[in-house]
Amino acid sequence: MASGNLSACLKVSLAYEGGWSDHPKDPGGATMKGITLATFRRYKPGASKTQLRNISQTDVEFIYRDGFWTPIRGDALPFGIDMGTFDFGVNSGPSRGVKALQSVLGVDADGRVGPDTLKALAVADKKKTIQKLCAKRLSFMQSLKIWNTFKRGWSARVADVEAKAVAMWLANSGTPVESRKIELDVEADKAAGKAKTQSQGAGGAVAGGTGAGGSDAAMSGEPNWLLIAGIAAVVVVVVAVLVIKSRQSKERAAAYKAVAASA
Repeated sequence: MASGNLSACLKVSLAYEGGWSDHPKDPGGATMKGITLATFRRYKPGASKTQLRNISQTDVEFIYRDGFWTPIRGDALPFGIDMGTFDFGVNSGPSRGVKALQSVLGVDADGRVGPDTLKALAVADKKKTIQKLCAKRLSFMQSLKIWNTFKRGWSARVADVEAKAVAMWLANSGTPVESRKIELDVEADKAAGKAKTQSQGAGGAVAGGTGAGGSDAAMSGEPNWLLIAGIAAVVVVVVAVLVIKSRQSKERAAAYKAVAASA
């Protein structure tokens, strides 16, 4: 189990949360190092945006420990799984991150890490748990209305966190360095292969959709434009989904390759 692993996990999260943001479409509002003004005011009542922008590192670490790490019981989670759950919580709330983890583990998703969750974790395949957790996180993000605004950054972040969390688990489970690199490269190749299949599927859907209705039209002499339009609409949706999935798989492949190279 992890012990005092917050600093390593926080370093990864802050690489994405490290700057000042006050995006009009971000429901969190003004944010510095991932800490919203509302969160900051829970610790510093009446704090201004300027004070948030100048937050001290001591306050940053305290708030992340108290507001995010402790609620997920980070010190009780296995290495890597702590990172995946913590970063999910930083983006979407600790309770949601824990519920997603519990859902992956098949235990009651009450948002609190208790004995049942820890027992399930003890026997779970840690790598697969991390990967399923990150997939669930990405699925949740895609359901949000602001997905189109932040999708590129979010999907790349989830891919990076997944690869680094898997690498962290491997490193702390006694896996030798060379074996770690091989395993990470294998995951990269799997993701790259999946991306290729998805891309080919998109191309196939386009080809199939373009020819759809052609033979019927030729036989009857009167094309069924309503049918053709319906098929075209379905094809557009299928292609769009496959293109997005292919891009996300490429991001996962790139993330695993980068982590393997630095292992």
